[in-house]
Amino acid sequence: MDVDSVFKALADPTRRTLLDLLCERNGQTLGQLCEHLQMARQSVTQHLGLLEEANLISTVRRGREKLHFINPVPLHDVYTRWVSKFEQQRLSLLHDLKQELEGE
Repeated sequence: MDVDSVFKALADPTRRTLLDLLCERNGQTLGQLCEHLQMARQSVTQHLGLLEEANLISTVRRGREKLHFINPVPLHDVYTRWVSKFEQQRLSLLHDLKQELEGE
């Protein structure tokens, strides 16, 4: 997994919005995604390209349409590698604090 491309893709609010839209309703066309954004189709296409390069979305052709689908695997990998280890430490500290405050 190219972690740098995932973080780069997630750094932009428009790309995060696109991922949110696909999370709400997977398999949308470019036109459907553009309905929610105040930008040109070409700009949205560029954002989708970066998301696809980071493997955060995949596309499937259906006739003349190109459907976009979210790929949660890289997000899960980032969560596992970067978020969960910090989350576990914080939860352990909170548990220890709770035990100390309750006198156990």
